[in-house]
Amino acid sequence: MTPANDPRAAITQAMPAVREDLERLVRIPSVSAPGFDPAHVARSAQATAEVLEAAGLPGVRLLEADGAPPAVLGERPAPGSAPTVLLYAHHDVQPPGAEEDWDSPPFEPTERHGRLYGRGTADDKAGIAVHAAALRALGGPPVGVKVFVEGEEEVGSPNLPAFLERHGEALRSDVIVLADMANWRVGQPALTTSLRGLVDAVVEVRTLDHAVHSGMYGGPFPDAITVLARLLATLHDREGNVAVPGLGSGTSEQLDLTEKELRQEAGAVDGLQLTGWGSLTARMWTMPAISVLAVDAPRVAEASNTLVPVARAKVSLRIPPGDEPAAAMEALVAHLGSNVPWGAEVRVTPGAAARPFAASTEGPAYQAARAAFADAWGSAPVLIGAGGTIPFVAAFADAYPEASILMTGVEDPDTRAHGANESLHLADFEKACLAEALLLQHLAG
Repeated sequence: MTPANDPRAAITQAMPAVREDLERLVRIPSVSAPGFDPAHVARSAQATAEVLEAAGLPGVRLLEADGAPPAVLGERPAPGSAPTVLLYAHHDVQPPGAEEDWDSPPFEPTERHGRLYGRGTADDKAGIAVHAAALRALGGPPVGVKVFVEGEEEVGSPNLPAFLERHGEALRSDVIVLADMANWRVGQPALTTSLRGLVDAVVEVRTLDHAVHSGMYGGPFPDAITVLARLLATLHDREGNVAVPGLGSGTSEQLDLTEKELRQEAGAVDGLQLTGWGSLTARMWTMPAISVLAVDAPRVAEASNTLVPVARAKVSLRIPPGDEPAAAMEALVAHLGSNVPWGAEVRVTPGAAARPFAASTEGPAYQAARAAFADAWGSAPVLIGAGGTIPFVAAFADAYPEASILMTGVEDPDTRAHGANESLHLADFEKACLAEALLLQHLAG
C-alpha cells in the first residue's frame, strides 16, 4: 500500500509536519485566564486556522462572539450519504505558573526522554494536531468533517452557549469527537465515558467588626480563621467522606488501578492516608469530592497579634453523573450556612456550576472507536471515567441530542496537565493520530 491508501504509512510520513505544527502552537502563550494578554489567544486562533488549512481542510474561518476569544471552524462536506463528524479541541491554555518550577521554558517545546515538554503540548494543542494529522493522512476523508477549536475552555467555556446559538447549524454533526481527555496509561488507550460536574462557592465568616488585641480579648472571643477551619472541617466525616447531605454517589469498576500506582501518580507524601470509602475509581469518577481551593486571611509574614475578624475560603464540589448542579449548590450552601460554630456570621456566595455527563457506549460510533483504537494501539481501549469537569460536553449533548459523543485524548498519568512540566508522550501521540484517522475510515461504514 502507498501512503495515499494506507493510514499507518501516511501518518508516519505526516508526523514531521504535524510535530512542527504542534510546536508552533505551543510557542504561543495563549492563556485565556483574566489578566493575560488576549492578543496571544487571538494569535493562537489564527495559527490554528493556518494549521488546519495546511492539513487540507477547506472553508476555515474564525468565529466570533461578543467578548469571547475567537474560535476556529473548518469543514469538508460529506461525500454522498456518509455521516458528518465534528472534531473538537481548544487552543487556549492554563497559566504557566512559576517559571522556576519548570525544567525548561513553558512556551518553548523541548523533547526529553521521548516526551515533549511545554504548556499546551498535551492540553489541548495536541488535540488540534491530532485532528490535523488525521486530515493529512486521509486527504479527502470518506466522511464529512468539521473541526471546531474554541479559545476559552480553560476558563469554563462561558461563551459556548452563544457560539452554539449563533453557529449551531454549522456545527451540527452525526458524531462528535472531543479530543481533550486522557488514556489509561502510557501505551494503553482509553475512551472516557463519564465526567463529574462542578459547583463552587466562597464562604465568608465574621466574628468581630474589627481586629482586636489577641492578648486582651483572646479566650472569650474566637478568631475568624479558627471558625472557618472548624466550618470547613464539617464538609467531611472522620474517614474523609463528603458529609454534605443530599448529594448522589455512584459505583465504578476498580479496573487494575492500585493504591501504590495512584500515590505515585499524585506525588503523595509518605504516610499520607487516602480518604473516603469505595473503589479508587469510584472516589475519583462517580462519587462527590470537596476541596478547599483557596483561603483569604493575613499572610504569616504580615501577621500581627490581633484576633482576625473575617476570613474567606473558596470551596469546590465535584458532583457525580446523575446529580444536578442547582440541587448540589443548594445542598452545599445550606450545609455551610447551618454548620458555622459559635454563632459567627456566615455568608456564602455561589460561584460556577457545570453539569456532569455520562455517555452511551452503545451503537456504531463506539464500535468504530473501539476497533480503530485497538488497531492503532495494539490493545483494546479501556472505558474510563474522569473526575474533572468539561462544561462544553454537556452543552454539546444538549444541543445535538441525536449525535454520538466520543471523548478521546493524548494525556497519560505523567502528563501533568495544568501543572509545571506538562508533557506529551510522543509515541502515544502518533498512535492517537493514527487512531483518529482509522476512526474516520470506520465511521464511513
